Amino acid sequence: MTSSSKTNKITQKEIGEYRGQVLVWYDKHGRQLPWRNQNGEAANPYHVWLCEIMCQQTTVQAVMPYYTKFLSTWPTVHDLANADNDDVMAAWAGLGYYARARNLHKCAKVVSQDFNGKFPPSQDALKELPGIGDYTSAAIAAIAFNQPATVMDGNIERIMSRFFAIKDALPKAKPIFKDYTARFFDGYTERPGDFAQALMDIGSSICTPKNSKCMICPLLGGCKAYQQNIQETLPIKTKKKPRPHKFGEVYWIENEHGDVLFHRRPENGLLAGMIALPTSSWGIKGHNTQMPKSLENIDFQDYNESVDHVFTHFDLTLSLKKSIKNNALFLDENFFWKSPNDMADKLPTVFKKPFVQFMINYK
Repeated sequence: MTSSSKTNKITQKEIGEYRGQVLVWYDKHGRQLPWRNQNGEAANPYHVWLCEIMCQQTTVQAVMPYYTKFLSTWPTVHDLANADNDDVMAAWAGLGYYARARNLHKCAKVVSQDFNGKFPPSQDALKELPGIGDYTSAAIAAIAFNQPATVMDGNIERIMSRFFAIKDALPKAKPIFKDYTARFFDGYTERPGDFAQALMDIGSSICTPKNSKCMICPLLGGCKAYQQNIQETLPIKTKKKPRPHKFGEVYWIENEHGDVLFHRRPENGLLAGMIALPTSSWGIKGHNTQMPKSLENIDFQDYNESVDHVFTHFDLTLSLKKSIKNNALFLDENFFWKSPNDMADKLPTVFKKPFVQFMINYK
């Protein structure tokens, strides 16, 4: 039993009525997004899947140009499956969370080869595909296949925490939140995808984290948090631990032809498989960072510049170093020389930042 169990009583009939009000609101005010169904037509599962993967931990506004570029480059899941992995990663560069891009490509190959290019309609089958978890499978099942799957993203989580006045703290309370959210989805076959998207829109424009616009919300009449005037305090979140700050070096190494040394990162770990500028290891300030053994014969000068980057779990500062003399190099297969003019759009953001600084003085 949750701390809100005495205040969240509502009948299934009332929930059905609120669902209807939400759908009426959506028909008038829902966002026009390219992956949504238009003029009563069913949404394209490939489009829905692509946008849902891209929108994980990323805003719709940031996703839009990437989504458009992907669809123009690879109009079908078969096209994406047959694409070169480096091209997919380069098209993703700047969007962050690169494991999503790797799984996106893997998933496209499975759907193309094993399902003849058609995404399976059930949530259970979708969850078996690379990179598709509980939320994404539910969203695709509901939006693309009209299945009554329980869709719960951060916006919907916030709405339900307020509607039911759930005072259990996140993130441990996620299963509790999902149980309450399911009351709006289980057994309802009328437009489950539109209903899920309506809640997403309400969360992004009305039931916002701060300064929520309660008076125009279609769920206002049943919102327990509003009745208690505690809507701005919910959902309750456990205080996060301080983010660690790591430090390292990033290297610019030119050869006699004007080419620059690049590095393909290992196939596991952070930025796995991505093309990068060579770096030292990254560590907490005061602890030694190690230069790759392949670069130990190079003499560097301090560039007197540094760049900062924010990852999900830590902050990073990289000091820029430029080679002044390249002695005999014994490079492993993950290092390669390339004109920097060919590489600007192939680097993840953390390496684009020093790349831009180095290119200012590149000859």
